[in-house]
Amino acid sequence: MADPRFFRAQGPFSLSELASVAGVSIDDLTRPDRMFSDVAPLSEAGADDFSFLDNARYVEQFRSSTAGGAVVHPDRAGDAPAGISLLESREPYLCFAKIARAFYPDEPVPAGFGGTHAVDPTAVIGEGCSLAPGVVIGPRAEIGRGTRIGANSVIGAGTVVGENCHIGPLCSVTYCLMGNGVRLYAGVRIGEAGFGFAPSRDGFVTVPQLGRVVIGDSVEIGANSTIDRGAGPDTIIGDGCRIDNLVQIGHNVRLGNGCIVVAQTGISGSTTLEEHVVTGGQVGIVGHVTIGKGVQLGAQSGVMNDIPPGQRFAGSPAVPARQWLRQTAWLKRMSEKKVGSDG
Repeated sequence: MADPRFFRAQGPFSLSELASVAGVSIDDLTRPDRMFSDVAPLSEAGADDFSFLDNARYVEQFRSSTAGGAVVHPDRAGDAPAGISLLESREPYLCFAKIARAFYPDEPVPAGFGGTHAVDPTAVIGEGCSLAPGVVIGPRAEIGRGTRIGANSVIGAGTVVGENCHIGPLCSVTYCLMGNGVRLYAGVRIGEAGFGFAPSRDGFVTVPQLGRVVIGDSVEIGANSTIDRGAGPDTIIGDGCRIDNLVQIGHNVRLGNGCIVVAQTGISGSTTLEEHVVTGGQVGIVGHVTIGKGVQLGAQSGVMNDIPPGQRFAGSPAVPARQWLRQTAWLKRMSEKKVGSDG
């Protein structure tokens, strides 16, 4: 159960209402009027809670769970404990996400400006916006209606922020055109100068970064992540991308729609990730390469070259995942032989 000091559950909801939210049908034998007051993980759920099973690792928890209801894949329905009400879906995690959002929608924030703030008179603020104390909005900036901006965040000159965006506290957004429904978590930095310089006999000469950051609709960017503006071409983040905490995206990078970039990944300048690429944690990608559509990169991969669409790569330097597994197994066998011979 979520801590009520921070989260307030809506509801209760009946099983039929939850089925409607999730977009699934109910078995005729279940109780459509059964009520649920909250969502909870399998290990903590009680008789009034609704849960889910998605990962096969948690089947034993599911079998012993005291949850009153759950959404599961049809193949796992036979593992359900007695008395539980089931919703079946081939995408149980997605269904649970929708159900959880019904119990815990975004908190309403009153429109208006809270406390001290500095809004340039040439800035345009849409209807129903919420500005927390300490917000600074620069000249000619445009803020779409219904957008919320957290305390001490800065929106730079000329920046365009779409409708119904949520910008957390202590963010800075400059040189940016942002779509609708974008969420930035605390401390995000958008539009700072990229890492561009030319060496000379007298030292380094910084190259002006004259591009922008263009962010599509429904993008989420995690806490303390940074996205540099382009050096001339724009840095582009496609619709629906999910970027974790502590990610660095360099200048001129292009992310296709629906990419997932996990924490501590670094993407060097002028690299392209086509649609639906997934990077594991601490992946490093050199500049000027193209990662094909649907590629999956294992954690701590070091990508040095282009990767064709649909591949799974791992290791550093990154190679096809099966090759990396064989190499790792071979190294283990060789090290064991060496230790044995030395003994």
